[in-house]
Amino acid sequence: MTNGQAFNESQNRVFSMSLIHEELYKGSEAYTLDFSSYLERLAENLLKTYSTSSKNICLKMDLEENTFLDMDTAVPLGIIVNELISNSLKHAFTEKRKGEIQVRFCRNEEEKSDKMHNLIFCLTISDNGKGIPEDLDLENIESLGLQLVSTLVDQLEGEFQLKRDNGTNFKLSFSVKEKENQAYQQPYINSLNIE
Repeated sequence: MTNGQAFNESQNRVFSMSLIHEELYKGSEAYTLDFSSYLERLAENLLKTYSTSSKNICLKMDLEENTFLDMDTAVPLGIIVNELISNSLKHAFTEKRKGEIQVRFCRNEEEKSDKMHNLIFCLTISDNGKGIPEDLDLENIESLGLQLVSTLVDQLEGEFQLKRDNGTNFKLSFSVKEKENQAYQQPYINSLNIE
């Protein structure tokens, strides 16, 4: 990795956190933010950052609307999203001219809440690129980005799954404490295409 690439990756991590603070100040509550709105802006920034390599990559987003998360959840989740989308943009499509990255953020419909009044959410980031090699052990990987993802999943007390068929599929399940004033509506679909 060149110094320029390392600098860009660090810059993206800082941007993901600063964007959270920007979204917080736009909201009505000081300590929560609309996470789906944040995800859209973060993904758009990443596509711009990697604009040379992402010319023919379509980003599809299926996001739960009006899901407000507090800082303790939003910050690690934002960095996880940053790392996984960045990895797809950098590595998944080196041998393909066109590709698709999908981001899905929703409540787990099978288990809407547990006995402790926690809502269960799933975040899935997948691509139809070349996939992660089978012999790559994620537990012992040297990539700072994936080490960071693993640490943040532990911080969220979440469960992380990786599927390597037809590309790469990362799925994170985690819970957040339900609040009486949170509004949950139907998910919406938004597609971003970079030509």
